[in-house]
Amino acid sequence: MIRSRGLNHIHLNVSNLKRSVRFYQKAFGLEVRFTAGRGLVFLGSPGASDLITLCKAPKGEPIGSGGLSHFCFEMKGAMKTCIAQVESAGGKLLERGKHRPGIPYAYLADPDGYVIEIGN
Repeated sequence: MIRSRGLNHIHLNVSNLKRSVRFYQKAFGLEVRFTAGRGLVFLGSPGASDLITLCKAPKGEPIGSGGLSHFCFEMKGAMKTCIAQVESAGGKLLERGKHRPGIPYAYLADPDGYVIEIGN
């Protein structure tokens, strides 16, 4: 059996590329890895191999959750501080709780409505 070596990237259509790049940099500390043309920016976590591709959506293309439930970042630091950081970047808290004792989570929305879970 051929096995996956892990998720390579998630590709998100966005309405405003500059705004979305700033949001993911400020909310999660992602760094621009590279760009492709004028409409694609690849960001990743420092020291990790994950990637989020942000794509300026062509007219008529869906933006926001559109079938995607959510994706998750594992964060370092107090949950309250992480939530405040995401909100300060332009995110909106949707729900907060614990999956089980000692396993907190929060669901937040980015400026285009994508749902992002954070945990630590």
